[in-house]
Amino acid sequence: MTPTARAWVAHLTAGGTTPWAQWRAAADHATADTGGEPDPGGTARHLRYLPGAQQLELLRRLNEAGRPGPALAERVLATSAPGRGIADLELVGAARDTPFGPRPVDPADLPDAELVRVATGLLAEDVVAGGPAAPEPGRRAWPWRRRYRLVGDPWLADPARAELVRRRRPPGGQQPTVHVVGADLASMLEHVWSARALVGAAPAWRDWLDPLVRRRRVPPRIDLPAVAGAWATRVGPVRVRVVLDPALLPGLLGTRAPLPGPLPLSADALELSRRVGAALGLLVLPEQRTRLLQQAWAPALADLPAARGTGVAVPQRRLARLTEVATRMREELCRADYPVLGDPDLLLPAATRRSDVEPTDAGVLALALAMVLGPTPGASPGSSAGPSPGNGPAPDEEER
Repeated sequence: MTPTARAWVAHLTAGGTTPWAQWRAAADHATADTGGEPDPGGTARHLRYLPGAQQLELLRRLNEAGRPGPALAERVLATSAPGRGIADLELVGAARDTPFGPRPVDPADLPDAELVRVATGLLAEDVVAGGPAAPEPGRRAWPWRRRYRLVGDPWLADPARAELVRRRRPPGGQQPTVHVVGADLASMLEHVWSARALVGAAPAWRDWLDPLVRRRRVPPRIDLPAVAGAWATRVGPVRVRVVLDPALLPGLLGTRAPLPGPLPLSADALELSRRVGAALGLLVLPEQRTRLLQQAWAPALADLPAARGTGVAVPQRRLARLTEVATRMREELCRADYPVLGDPDLLLPAATRRSDVEPTDAGVLALALAMVLGPTPGASPGSSAGPSPGNGPAPDEEER
């Protein structure tokens, strides 16, 4: 490690924000004037190795966004990037360039996705350290509650079910009425991916969406005719309802108070959640990962104003194929023996709906920096408007 690199590390750990190329140029100029490089002194003198370029650039970005403090700075420099990606890289001009292995880089040239990888490792450690909120003590269910099952679109059904459980109205019981909740097909696809992102079981948005649309396939939970038909076989058509208007749910479920919707997380916030979930998968078992994401991570993220906004949206050019599938679903529901509450045409994606909203690496990195600098997720209960959509069973575990 050269004295210039040591001095830059000391500069960053003290809260500095000078990029490596600018620091290196200033050091070369000082060397030409004085005939030698200054000793950086401080903690940098005792470094045994030079941290990776990803870690150093992430610390510099954190210094620009706020004041990480000495303890956090040390954690950043010692954290390895989890998951697939580029190995920790050396600084250009501070390491010998060899014909083998990755070449040294200027940290400013690194893509944002590489910095997000390091940040998600830090955030996953924070989530595990904070732990999920303590569960509320069990309370007996109201004996006169309405017997129901709530299935279908997980982004709509899961938070409503979780709130009913909190009100001592759990699902199940003898001869329940099954409510299959849905919306237009494009929205339901967006909802399924969003719910999966908050349990750590989602690929990237477009990697998940595009094969489904090309093959005209529908995820099992939002295949409303199949879900309703399966429940009709179990409990009889008279006890099945397809609900396409969520505003009808409180009356159908026997509660006067409105039921909460999902957390209003932006596309970037959902993508960050997905990546943090992947990092958590290296630290805890899947069941604990889901609980941590739902009870600790999601409420803390929703408390961040920058994380609230518009979620992912199906691209406009995909709507024609979705309309074909939604038309077939509508026809199957209209031929069935159970009622459809709400206009069946609501299944069809509107031509004027919002579209082409996708996460960006720059937006995800900005949120990651804010979460790293903010309070530890799980340290205190969130103050979001509604419960996490995952407070019920995970999307692939919920009964269909």
